[in-house]
Amino acid sequence: MATPRLCMSIREIASSLQNGVLSSSDLLSFCIRQIKATKSLNVFITVTEKEAEDLAIQSDVRIKNGSTKGLLDGIPVAFKDNFNTKGTRTSCGSHMLANYYPTYNATVVQKLLNEGAIMMGKTNMDEFAMGSGTVDSIYGPTKNPWRSELKYKLWHRSKHGHQASSLMEKEQITTFTDKDWFIAGGSSGGSAVAVAVGSCFAALGSDTGGSTRNPAAQCGIIGLKPTYGLLSRYGLIPLVNSMDVPGILTKTVDDAGLLLNVLAGHDPKDSTTVLDPFCPVNISEEPNISGVHVAVPEEYYCPGMSSEIVETWKEIADLLERGGAKVTNVSMPHTQYSISCYSVLNCCEVASNFARYDGIEYGHRATNESSTESLYATTRHEGFNEVVRGRILAGNYFLLRRNYDKYFQKALKVRRLIHNDFLRVFEKGVNVILTPVTLTDSPPYSLWKLKDNRQQSSIEDYCTQPANMAGVPAVSFPCKLSSQQLPISLQLMAPCFQEQTLLTVVKWIEQRLDFPLLDLQL
Repeated sequence: MATPRLCMSIREIASSLQNGVLSSSDLLSFCIRQIKATKSLNVFITVTEKEAEDLAIQSDVRIKNGSTKGLLDGIPVAFKDNFNTKGTRTSCGSHMLANYYPTYNATVVQKLLNEGAIMMGKTNMDEFAMGSGTVDSIYGPTKNPWRSELKYKLWHRSKHGHQASSLMEKEQITTFTDKDWFIAGGSSGGSAVAVAVGSCFAALGSDTGGSTRNPAAQCGIIGLKPTYGLLSRYGLIPLVNSMDVPGILTKTVDDAGLLLNVLAGHDPKDSTTVLDPFCPVNISEEPNISGVHVAVPEEYYCPGMSSEIVETWKEIADLLERGGAKVTNVSMPHTQYSISCYSVLNCCEVASNFARYDGIEYGHRATNESSTESLYATTRHEGFNEVVRGRILAGNYFLLRRNYDKYFQKALKVRRLIHNDFLRVFEKGVNVILTPVTLTDSPPYSLWKLKDNRQQSSIEDYCTQPANMAGVPAVSFPCKLSSQQLPISLQLMAPCFQEQTLLTVVKWIEQRLDFPLLDLQL
């Protein structure tokens, strides 16, 4: 039974729960086994096993009595460790918040719990979400399951159906003996790996410059960054207020749409959420892309992009064109300045946001300090790693009176130009923009560590952060395995609030690709 459960969509699982084929408690036990068996991948910071068991029992009772809360009743989910969870440690992967236990749930967390979802725990992340590899956590790095010491099989969906029963085994057990380990992507690497290995069936990450889409791409799953303002940020510990978005990680497009429908909508506790009523996405089982206008921006091809990524990019563009879509090359000329602009604005907002961590109200507090000034200085030095301290210092430098216009104001103007690039493309009738997510497949850690966090982020975020700068929705989706047997993924972006179109096109692609499902042999 393990393999069908791992490969089933949330709707299929919900149906099995309602029909009595599965119980919430059995499903939970399966996910707990996955968590324990993949401990070497370092996916979770906190596992809430006892709380999950209680929730599963309650779910079984509701299902038996015919009083389920919704499609997510009994479905195991996980949360990145920067979403506040009442009574459960929320550390952001940092010493600063290592003993922080929130007194309330983030809005998106509460919405999933209200639907009956079962929280499996809090997933690993780069400290305060500053990174693109999930290697800068005080709890250690998270490892990519596609190249690890764990054995796995690959399962492929039938070309004639998409139910779990139509899954077929195509390859024998695969195992690797690499002395090195491979990057899971970041900063939401723990959430991505949790979904990929079946420790849960959906997870939340955050996406400021690509932190949901990047690990989703490296781990071979779906990573959705909704339109800015569509999902509440209340209870998401802020990094960059003007770009932070809760992200959705699932195995299928349908699952991502299901979670989006649950999570979207105005929140009085978050003034940046839009007031317009949300129209739920409804993805057809037989999507039609005839007449869809797809743009391929030439500026997203950049130095360092591997030939396999470029080849896949062209293959999917050709696939869409053969399927009836109109594919055209476009120019988005300010893309080349985007990563520099993003870096300045990111640091400026970090410097402002992180002033709250002073050791007075909550978080780590240094001891035996003789003055308030030394208390602040020592607390922040002990509580933050070099990456966080570096961004704070850079942001404060950019915001100095003598530098304010030169850096911050100019970056805001460039951000507007980047946003205008998107507007001009969409005004031409373009429905979606097709680009890579990362420049290569997942690198080994031995290669990754040759560059520091700033250098890696400027490489890994090149294709993803423009969507955050413009506020548009974007989704990463797996296409095929590289020559190194690692996932290669691409990205689609759409005009604001056009998640329906975005996910419909990805569903069409998903149905025509033979991307395998990872089944660890535990």
